[in-house]
Amino acid sequence: MYSIKTVSEMVGLSSHTIRYYDKCGLMPYIARNKNGIRSFSQDDIFWIEIIKCLKNTGMTIEDIKSIVDLSLKGDQTKEERLAILLEHRKKILEQIEELNNNLKKLDLKIAWYENNSISCK
Repeated sequence: MYSIKTVSEMVGLSSHTIRYYDKCGLMPYIARNKNGIRSFSQDDIFWIEIIKCLKNTGMTIEDIKSIVDLSLKGDQTKEERLAILLEHRKKILEQIEELNNNLKKLDLKIAWYENNSISCK
């Protein structure tokens, strides 16, 4: 079991952010000791990394909470959770395509500046 400080260092999130995710209901299985201090397992760390991934790719806290809530209902919600993740994946691929198109335009502009630079002598 790990402390929040250790987990924070392991996953690259602040303790405050981890507490916030817990408060939002994104980590319903976090154990607490007799003093109410969070104690994290390896499975908890894996889930925090999934949350981080989903947040980093633009998923809202509300959508992540929907996945958590569905997972608490059991295996009968697997298809719904899968559908949410597949839709999110589709959005990520669209963002990647848009970023690649923008990168090409930027590269063209950079090439133009590099080929048309005027030296002052």
